[in-house]
Amino acid sequence: MTEHPGPGMTGHAGAGSTEHADPAGHGAGRIGFFTVLYDEGCPVCRAAHRWLAGRAQLVPLWFVPAGSAAARQRFPGLDHAATLRDLTVIADTGAVYVHDGAWLACLWALADYRGMAERLSSPALLPAARRFIAAAAAVRRQTREADYGDGCDDGCR
Repeated sequence: MTEHPGPGMTGHAGAGSTEHADPAGHGAGRIGFFTVLYDEGCPVCRAAHRWLAGRAQLVPLWFVPAGSAAARQRFPGLDHAATLRDLTVIADTGAVYVHDGAWLACLWALADYRGMAERLSSPALLPAARRFIAAAAAVRRQTREADYGDGCDDGCR
C-alpha cells in the first residue's frame, strides 16, 4: 500500500494483493478500503485480525484497536464503548457495519471469501450466519469477561 489512511492504523493488504483497492473489478469505485475496529484485548479478536490480515484482499482492510485514541480521533461520532462490544467496520464511504454485517463485510473484502459472504447474506442463509456469528460473539464475551488472554503474547499460535 502506498497510502496510510490514518494515525494509529495498521494496514495489511494480504497475500497477493495489488495497489488497486479492487483488482477483480467487483465494487470498483465504490469502496476503497474498510477500517476494522477490533478489541485488541480479546484473544478471539486478535486471532481473527491475524487470519484476515493474512488473506488476499479485494478491498484492503485497515485494523485499528477499538476504543483507542486513534479510533476516537478517526471516528469521533461513533459510540466507542459499543465498538468494544461488537466488531465494527467502517467503509471509506462512511458506511458503518456492526455485528453480523461487520463480519460479512470482512469476508466480502477477501478474494477467496467474497462469494461465501454473498451467499451467507442471502435470505436463505442469513439466519444461520447470524447464529454462527452470535455463537462466536458469546465465546468472545466469555473469554473477555474473564480477562482471559489479556497477558497473552499470542505465542501459542
